[in-house]
Amino acid sequence: MLLRVNIFNTSSNLPLLVAQANGYFARRGLTVEIQTTPNSDEQRAGLAAGKFEIAHAAVDNAVALVEAGQDAVIVCGGDAGMNDFMVRAQVNSMADLRGKLLAVDAPNTAYALVAKKILKQAGLLENRDYSVKLAGGTGPRAAAMVADPQLAAGMVNPPFSLSVLDKGLKSLGSQHDLLGPYQATGAFVMRAWGNDNADALTHYLGAYIEGQRHVMDPTHRNGMIALLASRFKLSLDVAQGTYEALVKPGSGLAPDARFNPEGFAAVLAIRAEMQGMWGGTPPAPGKYLDLSYFERAIGAAYEA
Repeated sequence: MLLRVNIFNTSSNLPLLVAQANGYFARRGLTVEIQTTPNSDEQRAGLAAGKFEIAHAAVDNAVALVEAGQDAVIVCGGDAGMNDFMVRAQVNSMADLRGKLLAVDAPNTAYALVAKKILKQAGLLENRDYSVKLAGGTGPRAAAMVADPQLAAGMVNPPFSLSVLDKGLKSLGSQHDLLGPYQATGAFVMRAWGNDNADALTHYLGAYIEGQRHVMDPTHRNGMIALLASRFKLSLDVAQGTYEALVKPGSGLAPDARFNPEGFAAVLAIRAEMQGMWGGTPPAPGKYLDLSYFERAIGAAYEA
């Protein structure tokens, strides 16, 4: 069966690439076509329109889909984001960002809300103390920050958070250190498609889990660094740093791609606070989730 999978071109998708390269999907009777998206708006619209079956991105995008009336569901976790709050070299504190521009993908989802929360903690509010500018997904956003001196800050994850360090950008701290647990990348689908293709989705998640385990297995470290260097055209130092970020407990890849309930509670709380949604009180998470496919997949993985 052919499955079209849409992703951002970033290192958090290394388990997916490994699963495809090592035949983990093929062994389960699946052919996976990997697509990349330039931004989250196009990804959300594409999933809702049936242009692909599975999306991997910050799961706050699935929340946004549901709140826009589209019946999407999160089916597994992935990682905690690995983002750094990146700024231009002349910025030495959050206070220095007054009157400056924050680079974001979409202004009202995921890492844009995370950045706004970090700035709010520092006493800075959007439209009063700073403005936002659309700059695309992580790779294009990092490149835009390097090229445009007006873009003073933005959330960036590996390998781009490392590759821009010698191009005039620096970090004011990691998202994990600044905000704590966060459920970042995960897989989500349209609920009706999942119901109609339960076996295929379960097999897909089983292969993805196997890919996640492969990446995190320390015996594969050198091979993973080589793959990162080749895939993203990285120097050895940046590839090594990216791999270390991927396997760092708490802020990197989640073992077995498990979903993090505490991290998802933070996703909903940040959306409630920064968007003023739900009267400021985050809802119960159940309507955004269907982890039954994952539980069947992980059960089969342990049996194997």
